[in-house]
Amino acid sequence: MNLDDIRLQIDTIDHDLLDLLNRRAELVHQVGIVKKRDGLQIYAPEREEALLRRLIEMNHGRLPEKSVRAIFREIMSAALALEDDLKIAYLGPQGTWTHQAAIKKFGHSVNYSPQPNFSDVFDQVTRRTADYGVVPIENSTEGAVSHTLDLFVDSPLHICAQILLRIENNLMAVIPRDQIKTLYSHPQVFGQCRAWIHKNFPDAELVEVSSTTKAAQIALDQADQGAAALGGALAAEMYGLTVLEEHIQDRATNTTRFLVIGEKTCPPTGKDRTSILFAIHDRPGSLVKALQAFDHFHINMSKIESRPSKRRDWEYIFYVDLSGHCDDPKVSEALRVLSDHCSFVKLLGSYPDTEE
Repeated sequence: MNLDDIRLQIDTIDHDLLDLLNRRAELVHQVGIVKKRDGLQIYAPEREEALLRRLIEMNHGRLPEKSVRAIFREIMSAALALEDDLKIAYLGPQGTWTHQAAIKKFGHSVNYSPQPNFSDVFDQVTRRTADYGVVPIENSTEGAVSHTLDLFVDSPLHICAQILLRIENNLMAVIPRDQIKTLYSHPQVFGQCRAWIHKNFPDAELVEVSSTTKAAQIALDQADQGAAALGGALAAEMYGLTVLEEHIQDRATNTTRFLVIGEKTCPPTGKDRTSILFAIHDRPGSLVKALQAFDHFHINMSKIESRPSKRRDWEYIFYVDLSGHCDDPKVSEALRVLSDHCSFVKLLGSYPDTEE
């Protein structure tokens, strides 16, 4: 078979794909009509994750799992954009890791609304100016994002999905490496690249800014003063910076976990995670007795974090991630037992426990 014959077959397949995609979009539209009639949400994270898992199980060709997810993410994103004017608020500005996480989850076809701080993301969703919000919750190197934890205490919103994003930081500038005097970046990025900075730029001034996108802008505007930035490739592309060195994070597996927040939690998928907040009574042994509820029902806790309640001195609120869905009998009973030892228990949501 010669090259022209191969290309002709590709053209035929592309034609068939386009026809199938349009037929799929029409069926999605019919689903949207039914959902609107019944008062259901257009976007269903649990259905999306179940579909992706099924497609990966069915895939026996050359496409790797990552590619299958990316392709069908964009297909679903295009369908959502046709069906509903979906708007996603995220911790901005454009080009940040949170922006990239939002795109990874929702694709490029929906509307995005960058917000200047964490509370504005929550506020946009609460006021229904945005349908969903995306905020960081923890980094595998630097730990929990306390701003997000604190906002959940008084917010009516729920967690409906999570996003795991591999963080690959870069050194970027418009000047040669030997002219760099000052490094700009977000505080967490400095923490993630601490050893690399000490080895490569021990004498450079480190200046913390609100985002890696802001750092990239400063690297461009103050290049004549020796400015460079640490951040993602998208920020470098936005401001025309050259990536002088890639993957400078100290840990190759550096990953940030993001949460999708909305008005409702998700139905069970068979592989779920549940997040809760609780505060214990101020008496000896309360925390131990509270946590024994999970041990008794053999429920794994993948995360526990404490935060000052900001209501009374020396009172703490605990954030916990559990394996399972809140509708699972064991999880439901464990939460009931937990409440006997607590002054406050709040279910933040159950959602697919994705590993991507």
